[in-house]
Amino acid sequence: MALSLNDIRSLFEQYGSLAYSGEPVTQLEHALQSGALAEEAGAYDELVASAFLHDLGHLLNLQGETPTERGIDDLHQYFALPFLRPVLPDAVLEPIRLHVDAKRCLCAIDDAYFGQLSADSVRSLELQGGIFSKEEAEAFLQKPYAEDALRLRKWDDRAKEENRATPDLDHYLGVVERVMQKHVAA
Repeated sequence: MALSLNDIRSLFEQYGSLAYSGEPVTQLEHALQSGALAEEAGAYDELVASAFLHDLGHLLNLQGETPTERGIDDLHQYFALPFLRPVLPDAVLEPIRLHVDAKRCLCAIDDAYFGQLSADSVRSLELQGGIFSKEEAEAFLQKPYAEDALRLRKWDDRAKEENRATPDLDHYLGVVERVMQKHVAA
């Protein structure tokens, strides 16, 4: 079953006020901030949509607040993909799918990166398989959309700022709608 634009809106309206695991923002605020950071960086519509939707899996697979504290990896990077695949292109879906592995890669290739992770991101890193080896990082970097996933990951890490001003839900649903229409027309 595909998620429609109205379904995505409903998920954010129903569950967007939930706390974003151990961070000072809600799920919706995190999504809006991620989208805003992508736009500020001049990302194309598909990557802005990816940034906005990258954690939608948390809203589809509710595990309570801060599941990492209970040793749960909710596999959120995969959960939304079957519902979005009928309506969105790989340029949106692949950065979502790869954003967890992008964290594992960044920890392996950037000496300063691990020190910038929040407590919850450090906990989830272990549950998600830990830091990549040099070989795993090199293999990751060869994947299509790896660079987009690395960009998305960095926005994801920064999108946890209390009371940050962003465009609203309708703005990002408009971006998603444009990408959906382009995808259907292709």
